[in-house]
Amino acid sequence: MGPTAAGKTDLATGLAEALDGELVSVDSALVYRGLDIGSAKPDYPHHLIDIRDPAESYSAADFVADASRVVADIVGRGRTPILVGGTMLYFRAFLEGLAAMPASDPAIRAELAATAGREGWPALHARLAEIDPIAAAAIHPHHSQRISRALEVFAGSGIPLSEWHQRPVVSPAVRYRVVQLALCPQQRAELHRRIDLRFRSMLAQGFLQEVAALHRRPDLHPGLPAIRAVGYRQLWRHLDGECSLEEAVQQGLAATRQLAKRQLTWLRKWPGLHWLLTDATGNVCAAGESEAGGRETEDIPLRAALKYLGVDPM
Repeated sequence: MGPTAAGKTDLATGLAEALDGELVSVDSALVYRGLDIGSAKPDYPHHLIDIRDPAESYSAADFVADASRVVADIVGRGRTPILVGGTMLYFRAFLEGLAAMPASDPAIRAELAATAGREGWPALHARLAEIDPIAAAAIHPHHSQRISRALEVFAGSGIPLSEWHQRPVVSPAVRYRVVQLALCPQQRAELHRRIDLRFRSMLAQGFLQEVAALHRRPDLHPGLPAIRAVGYRQLWRHLDGECSLEEAVQQGLAATRQLAKRQLTWLRKWPGLHWLLTDATGNVCAAGESEAGGRETEDIPLRAALKYLGVDPM
């Protein structure tokens, strides 16, 4: 786990090769076909990449179902599953489980989207507040995907989303030994430098052209989860004529930094986490507190990670 641009993919690739493992993507943007450059889609094989069209939605429940199946298959073949990504909600859902809520209903979802098109998502949020004030209090009035899902669950079951969340759940990870690692630059300035460098590298690779190809599709719009992905929604606004390219770039950089901040907020409260903090060269400068209360120093993240896994890094 870790914030965007922290170097998670390189570390996970090294672990996969060292442990005879297979990588499982935990990323809400990488599931979509056609979102390649802006999502930093890796070359190394991952499960759960390119499994949805951008016009479709993908939820934490979808991820838990897919990841449970993939992880069981990897373990069944005698290999090590390595989950890697930055979508913390997906990690939490897999580790803690989700209530067995009703499956998505495309017809109900389409009806809600049509209503939102006429009245706006804040109006549907107000409707949710009448039905399920607890769920509404935790959802922003413009967060269309979460509002839609909460109303869809109630429409399909007659049970508020907040009540489903209170029901007992079983974690898919309960049968496995799980080691949790977080990779992050020790200094925030270094993380911001890496974010800036990667975003501008994406633009040089054709990120704007990639978004333009999506923009030409008549079935795609800014309300879809895929198009709301960081970077994509800002360049989409530029293609809609709402801002200049440089404004879109600056907004994209700011949004990416905000994403990293949210990811770190999740991780700072995460139980049982082993931190791998890196310096400006990418080497681990402090691998966190050991059980003995001391601090370790390693030269590369892979060596430190293998020690946490109880593997001799040679």
